Amino acid sequence: MALSGLDIYKLLPKTNCRECGFVTCLAFAMQLAKKAVSVEKCPHIKEDVKMQLEASSLPPVKLITFGEGDNKLEIGNETVLFRHEEKFHHPCGIGFIIEDSATDAEIKTKLGKINQLKFERVGQQIKVNLVAIKQKKDKIRFAEAVRLATENSSLAYVLMSEDPEALRAALEFCAVKKPLIYRATAKNAAEISKLAQEFKVPVVASAVNLEEMAALTKELNNQGVSDIVLDTGSKSVKDKIWDLTQIRRLALKKSKRSLGFPVLSIIDTADPYEEIMEAATYIAKYAGIILLSGIESWQILSLLTLRQNIYTDPQKPLQIEPKLYQIGATSDKSPLLITTNFSLTYYTVLGEVEASKIPSYILSVDTEGMSVLTAWAAEKFTADKIADSMNKVDIGDMLAHKSLIIPGYVAVISGDLEDKTGWQIIVGPKEAAGIPSFLKNL
Repeated sequence: MALSGLDIYKLLPKTNCRECGFVTCLAFAMQLAKKAVSVEKCPHIKEDVKMQLEASSLPPVKLITFGEGDNKLEIGNETVLFRHEEKFHHPCGIGFIIEDSATDAEIKTKLGKINQLKFERVGQQIKVNLVAIKQKKDKIRFAEAVRLATENSSLAYVLMSEDPEALRAALEFCAVKKPLIYRATAKNAAEISKLAQEFKVPVVASAVNLEEMAALTKELNNQGVSDIVLDTGSKSVKDKIWDLTQIRRLALKKSKRSLGFPVLSIIDTADPYEEIMEAATYIAKYAGIILLSGIESWQILSLLTLRQNIYTDPQKPLQIEPKLYQIGATSDKSPLLITTNFSLTYYTVLGEVEASKIPSYILSVDTEGMSVLTAWAAEKFTADKIADSMNKVDIGDMLAHKSLIIPGYVAVISGDLEDKTGWQIIVGPKEAAGIPSFLKNL
């Protein structure tokens, strides 16, 4: 657990020599606590204290990176149990299991579908992250399936085999992509460790309970493997949630380094609806990687949407640039709608305006990313704010009319806004879903 400035000060030599660049050792300690300076700046610090300070500065959940380029996946490095305390930093990786028993054509078809699982939501692109190739045949077929997969998709990879020889055969040509190898157990830890070090790839450690898991990660650490992902095996949803929660809690609250790693969860159910519900549960509590079988867009969009919501900083709402947007082939007779710069609000309004097929202008007001009612209650969406936004874009010079459509929920500001702007204020629907019919009947 990170030490406070006063905790660090107690460990320092307290010479106030200023050789670190600070007037006092206390000032230096405060900067160390903020991670603004390195412990190396102090020339008089003892080696054992230095090691203690370096250990305390490590994140409670280690950051693990695999894959390459734009599709590199980073998981872990989380610092809180609950999102409102700060935020979750590295979104859970979502991937799919493909068995090497499938034909080449089947593998290519699946990869083609997986590669297309990209969506745009509230101005952000959300997509899946990885593919897991699982061994069912001999090591030659496993290596062939891995090669075929890496040639047809640039996503990150998990190599699923307990046979060190099969893993070696695959790693010989795909190690450059830095895949995650699955899995090390108490029985094969020594062999898997050698592979992980030789090819410089992270490894999944698998054990059925937390005591055995802690012992296994310590063994892997002793053998030189530090990039580890945890897997507690196939369990009921209740037991899996218990494992995920206790691992996070022990790492954060008890500073248990042997469990301070992200966790992988495999969904093993034939029902596509149960599969997605189980995956959603693990995304919320606290999986670093989810592997499943279903690859239909209706399944994956719901998971990607959930993940996007959970890993959005609650203190920094998603925002768009506050400005005037032209939707379709607008003219000086096109209607003008007003909304906030909260991404979800804007894109909801945008979708309904596009559905109406009526070219329109949307003026997004800077409300610091708040939705309509929230911004109005916080006095961020007022007649003065709207009038200022209209003046900045010179909207009056662009239109042949003087009519402004405001959201129905803030009809109360219509009189004040009319006085401030001199425009006719039209109260629109309360819900965005009513925009198409509203515009058509305007």
